[in-house]
Amino acid sequence: MEQVLFRHNRPGRAVTFAEYAGEGGFDALRKALRELSPDDVQQLVIDANLRGRGGAGFPTGKKWSFVPRDLPGPRWLICNCDEMEPGTYKDRVLLEANPYSLVEGMVLASYAIGVRNAFIFIRRGYETAAANLRRAIAEAKDAGLLGENILGSGFSCDIDVHVSAGRYICGEETALMNALEGRRANPRAKPPFPAVKGLWGGPTVVNNVETLANIPAIVAHGPAWFKGLARIPEASGTKLFCISGHVRNTACFELPLGITLGEIIDGPCGGMLPGREFKACIPGGASTPFFTAEQFNVPMDFDAVAKAGSRLGTGGVVVFDTATCMVAATLNLISFYARESCGWCTPCREGLPYVRWILEEIEAGRGAEEHIGMLREHVQYLNYAFCPLAPGAMGPVEGLLRLFEDEIREHITLGRCPFKRSM
Repeated sequence: MEQVLFRHNRPGRAVTFAEYAGEGGFDALRKALRELSPDDVQQLVIDANLRGRGGAGFPTGKKWSFVPRDLPGPRWLICNCDEMEPGTYKDRVLLEANPYSLVEGMVLASYAIGVRNAFIFIRRGYETAAANLRRAIAEAKDAGLLGENILGSGFSCDIDVHVSAGRYICGEETALMNALEGRRANPRAKPPFPAVKGLWGGPTVVNNVETLANIPAIVAHGPAWFKGLARIPEASGTKLFCISGHVRNTACFELPLGITLGEIIDGPCGGMLPGREFKACIPGGASTPFFTAEQFNVPMDFDAVAKAGSRLGTGGVVVFDTATCMVAATLNLISFYARESCGWCTPCREGLPYVRWILEEIEAGRGAEEHIGMLREHVQYLNYAFCPLAPGAMGPVEGLLRLFEDEIREHITLGRCPFKRSM
């Protein structure tokens, strides 16, 4: 399987600037500044059908195209590396091994959009990744690949690393912009959209680490090559899948989009742990509905996973064996989201703690039949929240109701969790 993002990786350490450059690193930047216009770079990304790797899967080139060319004043590029989604750690793994692809990708994106100053918004716990980025930025500046008049092209670009306090809500792009401005990290009303009025009131694009790190390969090799990396015609490129749970190998793997769920579990994951049987998994991070063995043949791509009833999201696959209580697993996830709500809107602020309480009652053996109906109602009610946090948080609850209602009823009938021994 051809590697794009991990091809420069070295065992047990980060790649050096010399090694990255010696393997074709920054060649895409040289090509763009010497041979391509900003519109050309943008069109390459559009033609490659690169979809955002941060969770939403929105087409990256199309997102760039929303930035007006004629608005006066500065425009901004922000790389989102807050990565607070449980089960997702791909950006950390990528940056601890190779920060240069992101730096090169950000300069290329800035060139395409017309950005002079770009930011990397990184969570405080990612100390190694942040140190790698600062070193890579300094080395790129020393080599004339960043800063004033890059490679004598007349284009200038600087990148700053901003270490955040770290909250899940900062994954929402307008909340991230508020945090970067030093404000409370609440989402903003849309419209106006960030592409027109974002950071400090200027046109702004927010992209994920993995998304931007793909740009150099697209510019260097072309859209047809990038599309050809995927297993199915509808998909493009590779994806970083973060695997955790009850499998033999838990790690971050770069795999072609369109590979099936079963191939991932039986292939790089090495199958289930000895003596364990597969029950379910979260296919795309903590905010996605569960998959069961019936979805083993589903291609892991944005549209295919959505058609099967979940979301590809960030590619964070969490595997559960048959000894796992799915009520307890869902309660664990909802507890996280209830804690991470910014408190801005009523459905999220009040609804998520209430859903947590219902699941606590069911798990403790105090559940009632009416609680099932209440959970169903909240799956609908929380769709009216101000931002996607609450609707996303209800993804596992929706999956629990659809796939494991019998398990909920068993809790209610027995008056205890059937996966725990009675006292």
